[in-house]
Amino acid sequence: MLHKPQTKDRAPRSRTGGQIIVDCLVAHGVDTVFCVPGESFLAVLDALRDVQDKIRVIVGRHEASVANMAEAYGKLTGRPGICVFTRGPGSSQAAIGLYTATQDCTPLIMFVGQVNRDKIGREASQEADYKRYFAETSKWVTEIVDPAHASEQISRAFHVAVNGRPGPVVVSIPEDMQNEVCTVSPPAPYKLAGAAPSAEALDDLKAMLDGAERPLLILGGGGWSDESVADIRRFAETFKLPVVTGFRRQDLVDNEHPNYAGNLGLGTSPAALRMVRDADVLLVVGERLGDMTTQGYTLIEFPRPRQSLIHVHAGPEELGLLYETDLPINATAREFAKAAASLSSEPVNDRSDWIAKGHDDYMAFSTPPAEREGDVDSRHVIADLSARLPKDATITNGAGLYTANVHRYHRYRTYTSQLAPMSGAMGYGFPAAIAAKIVHPERTVVCYAGDGCFQMAIPELATAVQYNIAVIVVVIDNASLGSIRLHQELHFPGRVVSTDLVNPDFVALAKAYGAYAEKVERTEDFEAAFARAEASGRPALLTFRQDVVQDVSQALGSLASRGKPVTADVDAV
Repeated sequence: MLHKPQTKDRAPRSRTGGQIIVDCLVAHGVDTVFCVPGESFLAVLDALRDVQDKIRVIVGRHEASVANMAEAYGKLTGRPGICVFTRGPGSSQAAIGLYTATQDCTPLIMFVGQVNRDKIGREASQEADYKRYFAETSKWVTEIVDPAHASEQISRAFHVAVNGRPGPVVVSIPEDMQNEVCTVSPPAPYKLAGAAPSAEALDDLKAMLDGAERPLLILGGGGWSDESVADIRRFAETFKLPVVTGFRRQDLVDNEHPNYAGNLGLGTSPAALRMVRDADVLLVVGERLGDMTTQGYTLIEFPRPRQSLIHVHAGPEELGLLYETDLPINATAREFAKAAASLSSEPVNDRSDWIAKGHDDYMAFSTPPAEREGDVDSRHVIADLSARLPKDATITNGAGLYTANVHRYHRYRTYTSQLAPMSGAMGYGFPAAIAAKIVHPERTVVCYAGDGCFQMAIPELATAVQYNIAVIVVVIDNASLGSIRLHQELHFPGRVVSTDLVNPDFVALAKAYGAYAEKVERTEDFEAAFARAEASGRPALLTFRQDVVQDVSQALGSLASRGKPVTADVDAV
């Protein structure tokens, strides 16, 4: 349903504020709006009714989930995800989408209703000062007080959201402004203005990499595209660089490519950590080098890394922010990858063993042990499903202990096959899966969710059923907030409290919503159950029980293998 931005028919005409806002969305190429309807933006809703052939409106059940849908849309497409919420309570519940978009460098524009202009500043019912309210979680916050200025402000919102370090923008729309009439012309479509590396920087880059013995390429952040991912792959092949990916950016490289050496964050192999420590040159592209990627700022020495550091980032404010950098390059991932792909290389050292060792270690680490634990072993479920899914299948998840096995045992093969929040937010995976299926209806979309994580977004089963969005949710039910329980065992051994959950019958609940659902009792039964879920052609839920003791034990073993201090008494879990 994607349509091209409007570039013709820009003659001035008389429009209401609500119509002007929607005209701007059409002009900027928006094809999907996610919302929870509210009385504070009725005029915008009415105007959307007139453009149903251009913009589809997805109505969700809770603002937090709907904001996550819009964030996932922005992450998948590189275009701003658009969401619209009512004032006060509605916008407050949607704040998680702004936080995630900021952390994940995702373009997002959130339109929020506001009280009438003559009530602003009086603490009227459901009023909020959005400029103060969302200042820390947005790149820019604006309020349209004059419909004649709406086109200008919305155009700026699009440009701010996509350029530099991508991120979220909030646009406040007072209710009475939306009904005011004025004469305006629709704007020209927004344009990307990506910073590119200089010729001098590329010369220095080439010299540093060609002279290195053990260089390592670390990829992450936002602002990528299919083309830039292909470009960076060619660059890694030409310069003979092993590649690791930052936290929850595993889909930037085909995980079975011979240059891929693993990911940093959760489900990280000891070998990948050793590669970072043993490297003599680190080329970091797009990744901020945040605490998850750097294992709490311990993996790379702070503030002066032992390795020579080349840092490429779209936001100049990120360069030198944490680590002293030998070669800072202010460039977007797209522009850097394009320029780097055209470079030639004459490396002084043979790196074939360095590359092969990294990939072999990753392949071994991402293969589950032959023996299975429990009636259903999520490690084998994830690995087996990874092997049978199409390469372009999209995998989503939120936060929880279960995600470590997803990151470890699923091998991501294509760009935009991973949707997971760097913010570590629970409740993200299921809404993100809905957005993924909307953007790519031809793809298989699977959401892995823990029982606690899924229940934060469970009402969106109604959304999936209403629009027949055939995602498949795999609920790993250990009747616990597993990641918190793990931390309790690490810091307060034997004193588990407030992490046990009493859960609903997920199968019965999903069926009540109108979805396909079944419970899997044995690991070997999962493949057939998944095939039935796919064949149903409906939103589907599969669930299985997993022992929390087993989950925590596996996680503690993984931490111990990476040299982390482990003091928990597993038998006391």
